[in-house]
Amino acid sequence: MADWLHPRRPGGRRSPSNAVVVIGLGRFGSALALELMAAGTEVLGIDADPDIVQGLNGQLTQVVRADSTKEEALRQLSVPDFDLAVVGIGTDVEASILTTSLLLSFGIDDVWAKALSEPHGRILRQLGVGHVVFPEHDMGRRVAHLVRGTVLDYIQFEDDFAMVKTRPPAEVVGHRLGDSGIRTRHQVTIVAVKRPGEGFTYATADTVLEPDDVVIVAGRTKLAERFAQRT
Repeated sequence: MADWLHPRRPGGRRSPSNAVVVIGLGRFGSALALELMAAGTEVLGIDADPDIVQGLNGQLTQVVRADSTKEEALRQLSVPDFDLAVVGIGTDVEASILTTSLLLSFGIDDVWAKALSEPHGRILRQLGVGHVVFPEHDMGRRVAHLVRGTVLDYIQFEDDFAMVKTRPPAEVVGHRLGDSGIRTRHQVTIVAVKRPGEGFTYATADTVLEPDDVVIVAGRTKLAERFAQRT
């Protein structure tokens, strides 16, 4: 039993803020697990590779070598008691699907799973996974925007929405945002601005942009991208 975890809350499960189980500790899973640890979340890491487990020993709350496709192995580690689980298995689609299916059968509602391809992701969604991620695809798309040079950073959310970090186009420099007509003409919103040597602050209708400012633009993905290309 995983007696290192905090006591169960009423109803038998533990709060998702207390602990997360991460299954599959390759590059994606280990990076995620270590980031969770840095944020103060307890992490049970599970992987079938003894070298990976040994390498993370002492860096996670607990790291265990186990076959995550075996129900009994997961039960022995108290995995059914978790509220939140991440499947980061990155090389074996069958193991990913079997592991995810077991987590869902345990009644863990908040399951995140890494997909290796669109068909893999489609199967995971059909199983009932609420959060399917494509790390390589998403990172490739983000880097592509950076390579083009007009975008300083880029985050895309679900439902065709993005936030873009960029320079303000010349047409809005020197004007109050409230008078610029950005929302009407470009259908995006400048939500924050950063002056040289300062931190980001919220943009208001009275904000006047300067040439060396950095702005964060929010809106529909293509519209936000198109606005950034005007710089």
